[in-house]
Amino acid sequence: MRKLKNEELQRHSAEEYKAVKKNDVILILDNVRSLNNVGSAFRTSDAFNVKKIYLCGITGQPPHRDINKTALGATETVEWEHVETTLEVIEKLKQENWQVMAVEQAEGSLMLNEFRPIADEKYAFIFGNEVFGVEQEAVSASDRCLEIPQYGTKHSLNISVTIGVVLWHYISKITA
Repeated sequence: MRKLKNEELQRHSAEEYKAVKKNDVILILDNVRSLNNVGSAFRTSDAFNVKKIYLCGITGQPPHRDINKTALGATETVEWEHVETTLEVIEKLKQENWQVMAVEQAEGSLMLNEFRPIADEKYAFIFGNEVFGVEQEAVSASDRCLEIPQYGTKHSLNISVTIGVVLWHYISKITA
């Protein structure tokens, strides 16, 4: 085995990437306070060809050096918009027939490993604040809650890890 060089990866340029058809998946960041987590969300969204990120409430916005430090240029390739409240985004997306799913531990949540996305459906995933999670009003307004099974002593994963796990699961199921 030999590790591939960057030029061997055959990645799109930023301009080419912007023109590529995106997956029907949106991220909603609900009051995420860490700018590093915001940057990571951008970078992961670029990797999985996410259509758009909504930055809600106190969630930081580009340009910012702490976002850029982890995004590594993805703020230039992934479409994004800041909206005052997560509820505004949920209502808008539901009117456009998106399935809105909060990623949260909740009564009646669907375990991620049991989630089977439908290829022609559009999905928006809400990821919450590092301490408080997704706000209850956003959970209540969502179509469903997804929960990642966990087996240790901690009650949650870091949001950047959660985004990667959820997007990988979603992409692996719609491309299977």
